[in-house]
Amino acid sequence: MHMTSPKDPASMTLVEAAEAIRSGIVTSERVVEACLDRVRERDRDIGAWAWLDPTHALLQAREADAGLKAGHGTGPLHGVPIGIKDIIDTADQPTENGSPIFKGRQPERDAACVAQLRSAGAVIMGKTISTELATLTPSRTRNPHNPEHSPGGSSAGSAAAVASGMVHGALGTQTAGSVIRPASYCGIHGFKPTLGLISRTGVLPQSHTLDTLGVYGRS
Repeated sequence: MHMTSPKDPASMTLVEAAEAIRSGIVTSERVVEACLDRVRERDRDIGAWAWLDPTHALLQAREADAGLKAGHGTGPLHGVPIGIKDIIDTADQPTENGSPIFKGRQPERDAACVAQLRSAGAVIMGKTISTELATLTPSRTRNPHNPEHSPGGSSAGSAAAVASGMVHGALGTQTAGSVIRPASYCGIHGFKPTLGLISRTGVLPQSHTLDTLGVYGRS
C-alpha cells in the first residue's frame, strides 16, 4: 500500500499512519496534533481519557521525528500515537486503575507491554478510562456513536478513543469480555490473543487464568 497524498492524519488507520510517517508524507508531530484536535473536539462528550498531557505527547512525537531525520532505526510503530488502558503501568504517566483509591499513583517502571510499544517506536499518547479496578462499575466514558449509549466495559476509554479518531490504536484488557465487547459496541476491531501471548507484567490482575492483554484498531 502506497500513499501519495495525506488525508486527515487522525482518520488514517494505524498502518497508514505508520507508513506515512516512515515515508515522510507526514510527521509524527502532525499526526499527534491531529489526534489532539479530535480530543478537543470530541472528548467533552465522550470522556475517553483518564490522563492526557498534550505537551508530553507532542514531545514524544518530536523526538520520533528527530530520530527519523537523523537516520536512526525505526520500529513498526514509529511515531504512531497509542492509548493505554489505565490499569497498565506507565513510568512517565500516572496509573490510577480507574479508582479514587489509587489517585495520584505513579509507577516506577513501564508494564512489559508498554516497554514493547516504546521499543516499536510508538508515542504513548495517554491513559484511557477503565471501569473502577476493571470490574463491573460503569465508567463515565460514552459511546462515540451515541453518547446516550454505553461503550462497553471495562476497556471503555481505549475503544472509544480509537473509534472517535483520538488515537490510532490502543491497549485493553479482558477477563471475560472487556476487549471484544467494547470493540463491538464502538464499531471497531478488537483482538484478544491467546492467554499469555502478551505479557501481563505491570498490569492490575483480576484472574491469573483469564486476564489477557488485547489490542484495538480501526481496520
